[in-house]
Amino acid sequence: MKEFFIRGLSGLLYATLLILCLYSEHALLILFLVFGLICLVEFKKLIQLKSNIPYIIFIILYGIFGYWQEVLQSNGGLDEATQILMVITIFVQLFLIKDLFSEKVIPLFHSKRFILTTFYLSSGFVFLVLITNYYPTYNPNILLGAFILVWVNDSFAYLVGKNFGRQKLFEKISPKKTVEGFLGGLFFSCIASYFIATFTETLNFTNWLIMAIIISVFGTLGDLIESKFKRQAQVKDSGVIMPGHGGLLDRLDSIIFAAPIIYLFLRMLKYVS
Repeated sequence: MKEFFIRGLSGLLYATLLILCLYSEHALLILFLVFGLICLVEFKKLIQLKSNIPYIIFIILYGIFGYWQEVLQSNGGLDEATQILMVITIFVQLFLIKDLFSEKVIPLFHSKRFILTTFYLSSGFVFLVLITNYYPTYNPNILLGAFILVWVNDSFAYLVGKNFGRQKLFEKISPKKTVEGFLGGLFFSCIASYFIATFTETLNFTNWLIMAIIISVFGTLGDLIESKFKRQAQVKDSGVIMPGHGGLLDRLDSIIFAAPIIYLFLRMLKYVS
């Protein structure tokens, strides 16, 4: 009971801080900068990388695409640079998905570690910020809706899996995840997308439904990939910063992995419209 209370309080504080900061552009930029640096600390420990270069790369990328994006946009340089970053990030993600299913371990050669910290983690935070700029002016509602879908998916995947789960989803990597849990999370995320479309007045229901599917699928993949990193490092959690939950990366792995795909989908919507 005590553990459940600590876990609930920790999660509530995290969600409250995130939602409050979402409605201030500068507060959100600072929050994700701090979150990104903490996640880098945790991830570097998982892949046994001692270099401080990933922090420098993260700050440069985050500064260019986050804080200074309005300057770049006025000079016409942001859009092309963002497309290049998006393409490289998604290619790295595809290789991670391939390694998840086809390799016993995710290759961790020295050169690949910098690729991982840059295009698996740092760019994920960049795209979280860029999602808030889907409209001409700062609008956090799409990002808020994405976080809600992640929370709904995770919560119902756990509840359905715990009560009805029989068939393991990926037993070697995450023994507690089940196919029934994944489908339950997906189903309730699709239901939640209707209410998000209604109350946020951003995208229509069809687009939010697609977003729910993207987040359930790629969020789950992101969770499994981080679980594989932890299994290789022989640790249960990425850190201890969130009592009852583990590390911050444990809470953000799903949305970080889904963010570039969400951004790609939003770009496609702009192109079609």
